[in-house]
Amino acid sequence: MKYPELLVPASSLEVLKIAVKFGADAVYIGGEAFGLRAKAKNFSMEDMKDGIEFAHAHNVKVYVTANIIAHNADLKGVEEYFKELQKLKPDALIISDPGIFTIAKEVLEDIEIHISTQANNTNYRTYQFWHKLGAKRVVSARELSLQEIKEIRANIPRDLEIESFIHGAMCISYSGRCLLSNFFTGRDANQGACTHPCRWKYAVVEEKRPGEYFPVYENDRGTYIFNSKDLCMIEHIPEVLDAGIDSLKIEGRMKTALYVATVARTYRRAINDYLESPEKYKENLSWYMQEIGKCTYRKFTTGFFFEKPNEETQIYDNNVYIKEYTYLGIVGEQNKEGLYQIEQRNKFSVGQTIEVMKPKGDNIKVVVKRIVDEKGTDMESAPHPKQVLFIDLGIDLEKYDILRVKED
Repeated sequence: MKYPELLVPASSLEVLKIAVKFGADAVYIGGEAFGLRAKAKNFSMEDMKDGIEFAHAHNVKVYVTANIIAHNADLKGVEEYFKELQKLKPDALIISDPGIFTIAKEVLEDIEIHISTQANNTNYRTYQFWHKLGAKRVVSARELSLQEIKEIRANIPRDLEIESFIHGAMCISYSGRCLLSNFFTGRDANQGACTHPCRWKYAVVEEKRPGEYFPVYENDRGTYIFNSKDLCMIEHIPEVLDAGIDSLKIEGRMKTALYVATVARTYRRAINDYLESPEKYKENLSWYMQEIGKCTYRKFTTGFFFEKPNEETQIYDNNVYIKEYTYLGIVGEQNKEGLYQIEQRNKFSVGQTIEVMKPKGDNIKVVVKRIVDEKGTDMESAPHPKQVLFIDLGIDLEKYDILRVKED
């Protein structure tokens, strides 16, 4: 069986380094233009250069997103932007728009082009089309089943790679690229069978469908009829690999370092365990599920991979994430006193029990012995986000260890 790539998101240079250290084979990032995560921190050219160099030094690839659905006004700066990217040597660009794809083919040298899931890649003829134009990889649409992906694999060239999301938030729609009809009725809007659910009159029962109840609830924060659970395939690694997927993609370019570390480390171990021994993978399933639940998430679903989603896939009553652990910070260098630097992200105190999360899989409970600020003044707690501190946890730490604390 071909060794699959674990592709992990990064919202910043700091998170990229965590993704690399915690098990990613490749990282995807966004620049300051032409990506679909405008609210993410994204990368300046300087940070992108540093990130690519760091990743390549650890034999990890970097892919840059340029996957907007472009309008005329977007095209003017694409060529110059791609010329700048050419100098930085990312391993691939992720593109959805044919116009931007054309510019990339004209400008880029020795940089792969991957076709984004935004391009609605739902059949093997579409994969063949992009392959003939020079794409190295195509990202499958989220509404494909594993059986459909398996069929695509059987009908495309061996050197054309398939990338699929296996964990994270589920997107619902973009303009005509709608999944709502599929979610509610099983009729595919992208195949001409749209039931126009966006125009229905919503109540407990849709007015033209008596007897079909939609559990629409509202609390003081609003109504959440389009709110999907998060995708999670950690229990189905054998089926995912059997489908012939080359790159297993984690969603989350808006997520924290703790989320990225937790998900990357868990999938890394699950993949490695299965390839070493299917029995070892089965024995460790409970560990994977326990660990994957330690990052913030909205319950879990297997999406479209096995059957059309039903009411169990939706969360109608709230938009609240499940949060079992709070992210405290990343361990930095050790100073002359033997204390470890940390830029803390949430409050913790001397005497408090916290947890050190190691890249290789260990979770070590420790008691905070000492907290010192940059001036050398001892502190009882660390109340200010992003304050640079030095800490003693009573054990030896390593750079890029993550600190977290279990919620009450």
